[in-house]
Amino acid sequence: MNNVRALQTSQPSSAAGGTLALSLAALGIVFGDLGTSPLYALQASFGGTLGVAATHANVIGIVSLFLWSLILMVSIKYVLVLMQADNHGEGGLLALLALLVGERTGRVTRHGALRWVFMAMFGTAMLYGDGVITPAISVLSAIEGIEVATPAFAHYTVPITVLILVVLFAVQPLGSGRVGVAFGPILAIWFVTIFILGMVSLVQTPGILAAFNPINGITFFARNGFKGFVALGAVVLCLTGGEALYADMGHFGARPIRLAWYGLALPALTVCYLGQGALLLRNPGAADRPFYTTVPAWGLYPMVMLATLATIVASQALISAVFSLTRQAAQLGLSPRVTVRHTSSSTAGQIYLPGLNWVLMVGTIAVVLGFRTSDSLAAAFGIAVSTTMAITTMLFAAYARVRLLWPVWRIVLVAGVFMMVDLAFVAANAMKFADGGWLPLSIGAITFVISTSWLLGLRALQRARKDSGLPLDSFISSIAAAPPYRVSGTGVFLMAAGKSVPITMLHHLKHNQVLHEQIVLLTLLTEEIPRVSPAERFTVERLEQGFVRIEGRYGYLEMLNVPQLLEQALQCAGCPAYDAMMTTFYLGRESLSVQTKQRPVRHMLLSLFSRLRKNELDATAHLGLPPNRVVEMGARLNLI
Repeated sequence: MNNVRALQTSQPSSAAGGTLALSLAALGIVFGDLGTSPLYALQASFGGTLGVAATHANVIGIVSLFLWSLILMVSIKYVLVLMQADNHGEGGLLALLALLVGERTGRVTRHGALRWVFMAMFGTAMLYGDGVITPAISVLSAIEGIEVATPAFAHYTVPITVLILVVLFAVQPLGSGRVGVAFGPILAIWFVTIFILGMVSLVQTPGILAAFNPINGITFFARNGFKGFVALGAVVLCLTGGEALYADMGHFGARPIRLAWYGLALPALTVCYLGQGALLLRNPGAADRPFYTTVPAWGLYPMVMLATLATIVASQALISAVFSLTRQAAQLGLSPRVTVRHTSSSTAGQIYLPGLNWVLMVGTIAVVLGFRTSDSLAAAFGIAVSTTMAITTMLFAAYARVRLLWPVWRIVLVAGVFMMVDLAFVAANAMKFADGGWLPLSIGAITFVISTSWLLGLRALQRARKDSGLPLDSFISSIAAAPPYRVSGTGVFLMAAGKSVPITMLHHLKHNQVLHEQIVLLTLLTEEIPRVSPAERFTVERLEQGFVRIEGRYGYLEMLNVPQLLEQALQCAGCPAYDAMMTTFYLGRESLSVQTKQRPVRHMLLSLFSRLRKNELDATAHLGLPPNRVVEMGARLNLI
C-alpha cells in the first residue's frame, strides 16, 4: 500500500512522466480489488437460492445496476467528492475522522464528538473483515477457472488456493517493495485483457448496450420484487475496493488516481461487465461462470495464471492497507501498540506487523476451508463493503456540516443521495446474514470491542494517574534552594502536556536522592495530521538548574524516534549534545487492577484493556529507546 511514497516524492508533481508513473503504480495498489471483482461479482447475482433468473430483461437490468453503481458510487462519490476531503493529502476513515474532530482524540471526546470516534472505529473494524475475506475470495475465484478448463480438477481448487495464500503471507516479512514494482504492470495487463475480452463479446451482442439506460435498472426491481432488492447484495461486489481510492490518496495524489480510473480502470470494468452481460444474452446457462466463459478455450490456462497474479496483487494491497491502518490506530490511541518492522530503508511507509500477519493468514485460510467457493463467500463480502461505505458517507456529511459549513440542502443533495444507495446496499446484504454475512460482522465486532475497551481504558487510566500537582517552576526553585547531589549525564523523563512535575521524577528524587546534571522533560504529542513538518517537529525551552523542556510532535502516520528528536532539539537549544551512553530514560511501569464494584459491561471492557495493556508493545520499543539506557519505575493503579 505504501510502497510508492518514494516514487511520489522523487518526481516533480507537474511532470507528465511522473504523473503517468504514479498512475501506473496506482493501478496495482489502488485498483487491485476493484479490478478483480469481475471474477465473481456478476455470477453472484444469478447464483444461490436468492439469485434471479438469467432472463434477457434481468441480465440487462443487473448490468445496468453494475454500471450505474460504478458511475455514482466510485466515479462521483469517491473520485470527485470524497477526494476533496483530504487531511494534508491523506484520505480514509481515520483521516476523515481527524478532519471532523479537528483536535486530538483525547480532548475531543469531552466535546461531544465521541459518537464520530466510535463510528469511525466501527467502520475501521469492518475493514478488518474485508482484510480477511478479500484474499480468500479473490484467489479462490481466480483458481476456480481451472474448473471451467478441466472440471475433473475441481477438487484441487481449495488446496491450490490455500497453498497460494500460505506463500503470500509467508513472504510478507520481505516487504511489498520487493515485488511492488510489478504491481502496476500486472494490473495494467489485466485491465487491457478484460477490456479486450469484453469488447469481443460485446461486438457479438451489442443489445447489452441498453444497460446504459438507467430505466432498465429501475424496472429490474419492479419486475423481480423482493429478489430484485436482495440482488443489490451482489451488485455492491462491483464496488469492492472503492474505499482504497480514498484511503490511498496520500500515497499517489488525487490526479494520478483519477487519471488511472478514468483512463483505464473504469473503461475496462465497464466493457468487461458489458461483455459478460452480452454472453448471458446469448447463453443464459453460463451464469454460473460468466467471466471465464468469455475466455476462449485456448486462453483459459493463461487467463487463470493472469487472474491469479492479479488477485495476489489485490490481496497484497489489502494486507498492506491493514498493516498501515493498524499502525495509524495505535498512533491515534485507538488500539494497543504493536510490533512494527520496516521493510525498506528508504520508504518509511513500507511496514510489516508480524503478529497481525499470522492472524490474517489463519483467518483467511479458515475462511477458504469453511466456505470453499467464491459464490458462498460473496454473501459474506458484501456486508463488510456496504457498511464501511455507509459509515464513510455519514462521516463526510458531518464533516461537510461542521467544518465546511455546507447548508443543509447541499448536504441532502450530495451526501443524502449517497446515503440512500449505501443503506440500500446494507439492507440487501443484511438479508444474507445467515449465508455468510455473520462473518465480517463477527470480525468487525471483535475488533470494535477491542478498540472500545482500549479507548475506555485509556480514559480510566488517565483518571487513575495522579497528577503531582506540583508546579514545575516551584519545583525548580526548591532545587535551587536545597540542591540534591547531581551526577553527570542527562536524565530524560516523560511529562504530560501541562506544567506539573512528572510523578516518575519525584519518585526518582525521593528514593535515589540524586538528579542528573541535565534534566530533559519530554512531552510527546500525536497530532491529528498524517505528518508533521520538520520545522514544527519540536519546541525547546531552557529552564534554570539544568532543566530543559522539549515538546515533540508527530503525525499519526509517523514512527516515534526519541533519540533522534533529542539530538536535534538539544543541538537547536545550545544544550550539551545528546550522548547515548550518558543518557538515562526513566519510564513508569504501571500494574493495573480493575475494581469489581461497577457495571458488568464496563468491568469486562476494563479487564480486557488491562490484559491488552499487559501484552502490548512496551514503551521502550515504541519510543525507539536503547534498552540498556532505560530505567522503569513501577506503580499500581486502580481502574474505575
